[in-house]
Amino acid sequence: MKILAITLARGGSKSVKNKNIRQLAGIPLIAHTINATKKSKFITDYIVSTDSKEIAKTAKEYGASVPFLRPEELAADTSTSVSALKHAVDFMEKQNKITYDIVVETMCTNPLKTSEDVDSCIKKIIDTGADSVIAVNQLWDHHPARIKKIENDLIVDFFPEPSEARRQDLKPEAYIRSGSIYVMQRDYLMVKGLRYGGSNSRPYILDEERAVNIDTEMDFKMAEMLFNNS
Repeated sequence: MKILAITLARGGSKSVKNKNIRQLAGIPLIAHTINATKKSKFITDYIVSTDSKEIAKTAKEYGASVPFLRPEELAADTSTSVSALKHAVDFMEKQNKITYDIVVETMCTNPLKTSEDVDSCIKKIIDTGADSVIAVNQLWDHHPARIKKIENDLIVDFFPEPSEARRQDLKPEAYIRSGSIYVMQRDYLMVKGLRYGGSNSRPYILDEERAVNIDTEMDFKMAEMLFNNS
């Protein structure tokens, strides 16, 4: 099977400035994802899609291919991951004169994922024929039953919370997309314009100690702490 992996790494991060090339555990954040993706046993081709010359330079230094700079209109705050992925697939298919079977997105926001995580997701989509497989992690203290809203200075449930329920008592178990790995059938992305969802998307459950999604300074510090303690 022909499998294309893509890491999207735009330069305009607002919540954590220069996030993708900021040092985490001794190397740039993006390098952790490059290292894990390059070790995959299944991936045919791997590229980084970025609008930033600085990110492109860093990605190449760590062995990733950066065959283009992403157009400005696909790197704005309002741009979608789907549009950037489709652009990358279209570019690579025209360049290589092939049609890929599976598209893999490995995300910089989780530097703790491993090549085994990547390959487990790919193997699951091959074995099951699913439209997509995405990495998720289980919600514990953030279970929906424990999430509240405030109305007129009063605490109001989103969902009824069992009285004095321990976290292990909250059913059904809840999961959240981990900001880590998305694997999708080529036509699911290119024809339907989807990365996940629908009736045939499957989960890959990340171990709790690798469930990091860097979107804030606190997330960045937490990821670095986990690296230092591993």
